[in-house]
Amino acid sequence: MVQSTQKLKTVSKRAPQKDVGDDRLLVLPTGYLGFLGKRACKALGVTAAAAKKTHVSELFQFVSEDDALISSPFNLKEHVDHWMQTIRPGAQKLLNKKGKEVIFQFDQVISDGTILVVASYVESGTVPDGAPLSAWIEETLVTQSPTKPKNTIAPSNNVTQIQAQSLGQVRGISAQEGVNPQIFLDMSNDLMVTCTPKGGFQSVNGRFTKMLGYDQDQLQSLSIIDIIHPDDRAQVRPVLINMFDEDAPQGQTVDFEARIVSRQGKAYPMEWRLSVTENAVYMVGQDVSKAKENEAALISQKEHLSEAQAISHMGHWTWHMGTHQIDWSDEIYRIFGVESDDFTPTIELINKKLHRRDIGRVMQAFQRAMIEKRDYEMEFSIKRSSGEDRYIKCQGRCKLNEDGEVVSLFGVMQDVTEQIEHERALQSAKESVERAYSAKSQFLANMSHELRTPLNAIIGFSEMMQRQLLGPIGNEKYLDYITGIRESGEHLLDLITDILDMSKIEAGKYELICEDVNISKVIKLSVHMMEGRALDGSIKLKTNLAKADVHVTADRRAIMQVLLNLLSNAVKFTKENGEITVSCKKLKDTIKIVVEDNGIGIPAMKLNTITNPFEQVSNQYTRDHDGSGLGLAITKELVELHGGNMNIESKVNVGTSVVITLPNK
Repeated sequence: MVQSTQKLKTVSKRAPQKDVGDDRLLVLPTGYLGFLGKRACKALGVTAAAAKKTHVSELFQFVSEDDALISSPFNLKEHVDHWMQTIRPGAQKLLNKKGKEVIFQFDQVISDGTILVVASYVESGTVPDGAPLSAWIEETLVTQSPTKPKNTIAPSNNVTQIQAQSLGQVRGISAQEGVNPQIFLDMSNDLMVTCTPKGGFQSVNGRFTKMLGYDQDQLQSLSIIDIIHPDDRAQVRPVLINMFDEDAPQGQTVDFEARIVSRQGKAYPMEWRLSVTENAVYMVGQDVSKAKENEAALISQKEHLSEAQAISHMGHWTWHMGTHQIDWSDEIYRIFGVESDDFTPTIELINKKLHRRDIGRVMQAFQRAMIEKRDYEMEFSIKRSSGEDRYIKCQGRCKLNEDGEVVSLFGVMQDVTEQIEHERALQSAKESVERAYSAKSQFLANMSHELRTPLNAIIGFSEMMQRQLLGPIGNEKYLDYITGIRESGEHLLDLITDILDMSKIEAGKYELICEDVNISKVIKLSVHMMEGRALDGSIKLKTNLAKADVHVTADRRAIMQVLLNLLSNAVKFTKENGEITVSCKKLKDTIKIVVEDNGIGIPAMKLNTITNPFEQVSNQYTRDHDGSGLGLAITKELVELHGGNMNIESKVNVGTSVVITLPNK
């Protein structure tokens, strides 16, 4: 394209022109034609009537838009101003409405600050002669002339209106050909408006039209107050009246905020600056939507932070080195029970709020943190003006400068009064429970001798009377009574023994005396001891021992008690003609003892709690069976004291299996 342009410029022979306007067309700032010559009309393949109503972007297309325009917009019609400003002067190849390729010479002319584009049809590679473009434009557009070219397409506004609407009209800048101040105006993100002394629009920049969606024709019927948001007009109107007043001082500048409303009804918050000259008022507006959004977001975040701090009773603070005042958040004022208007948080005043015992400790913690340049944490107490004590937890860290020096301390303070009081209440309750438990254990330990001695006497004497060791008793009814006395005494002794054993275990005072134990013999002895009760209930009791000699290191008395408790439960809860089996198997690292019965079983919901102290299975089969509910609990504890474990599997009306696993050391 550059070579083609150079070639056209070097052609010495120029075609004579009888009418210089025949080959030319004139593009107005609106994007429509102000003039179209006959030959240019024919070259474009359109009629004058059609061209009058057609936007220039629809009359032709550039063969190479990248070569024709310095900066190519996305839509020529919407960005006609941008297109006119960035077109490259020189010959350009076009495609007319019929798809034929033609060549036009483009020139850009600024007339009274208005950007106009003139395109001349080039025939046979020659550039047409003619009057200077500026003189031709002036002659063509002067509406006062009594004569007018026949093919002129009259614009909707006269020359004065076109100049008033010009987006490039800037006072104080020379509108010489090749100098386009509009480029600078359209590069700005601010809105730039020139108003008449009566408030009407004279000119606006591209940012204004793009944001608000008004074109030049629509702005002619509006005033500046019309685009102000209705809610803001009351405060803006006096400002504009003063600025537009004839007596307003020249060069006066006023700043104010007001929202403007686009053609689509969208409101934009703006910061405006107005300046008055002799014939116009200049306005520059900055869109502060993002700033307002950020400000609203910041306020919202501060509110959320304040609410979060109030919920957690925690506030933040900052202390800059070299100052006596500490910056507090609102929550710390509430923690200290003071008002921000009445209390300045200085070191001296804060120390007066601290308990005397904490003042030195707090200052030492701050000084140590500054020296060691590390995070810190401390607790102290304060006394409010009301006399109420509050406990504060303070956490913070040091802020260092580029040289590694501490320039400030910052952190958080949290009111932990409720937490500390709760912890103290829990500690007090714990100590009370421990004292009560200790007293109970001490009482039971002290009473074991006093309880067992009379019971042993009752049981012993009743047994002698039952056997009539000192002679016969006259009435046999007394023998029944004596038997009841002995059995009741034995039952009470068992209950007391269980309670004392459980108390010792819970107090951690149950001591195992471990030795080498032949577990097979212990099982046989336990079964033998329970045979009498089993026979009374018509229950078959048998053993299944893989080896007759299985040894384990354990407490003989404790293992015997475990087996007797399990066998006693099995006999108690196995119906007549039932069967109980005790088996023992030696594995690699463990000894496994299993006590199985086909008794009433345990409901599944009770399996997880049956080993808790005083827990009993309550159903139609167990109502007639007495017991402390400590048997399985003691058994489980004794097994675990040996480092083993107990597992219970049971099904109602099928039976129960208790597996004891002991370490084989």
